[in-house]
Amino acid sequence: MTTIHVNGQALETNATPDTPLLWVLRDHLGLTGTKFGCGQALCGACTVHIDGNPTRSCQLPLGSVGDKAVTTIEGLSADRSHAVQKAWMELDVPQCGYCQSGQIMSASALLANNAKPTDAEIDAALAGNICRCGTYDRIRKAVHRAADLLQSAPANAAK
Repeated sequence: MTTIHVNGQALETNATPDTPLLWVLRDHLGLTGTKFGCGQALCGACTVHIDGNPTRSCQLPLGSVGDKAVTTIEGLSADRSHAVQKAWMELDVPQCGYCQSGQIMSASALLANNAKPTDAEIDAALAGNICRCGTYDRIRKAVHRAADLLQSAPANAAK
């Protein structure tokens, strides 16, 4: 058994160390919010946070995770109260929605390190996240809206 730290909990899995983290999350732990897209770490649908950094989980072997903290879309906020999730809903960003968990995870990592990103910084941070529906303008607007929400929220309400 391997212990993995996901969304603030130590969880056990019998997955082999070479199993991609994506499949451990989805098939072994039942956390299906992280999506399979291309399987080659190119589309961003499988993005999770590893110690706060956006990381593609489809190519990351379980054995490489170690004691690092993994956060999935489910762990960002249990009730969709994270500023990025609020902004996404407020601006009706998703169409098909398939890429959105990866987009949200990349956007939340950006905002954790850059409280007021420019359009160019947003585009650079989310460049590896492909949206087949082409909602990039709404995604950019939602990142700006989330930045505003985070700046106007009390310090402990951002989580």
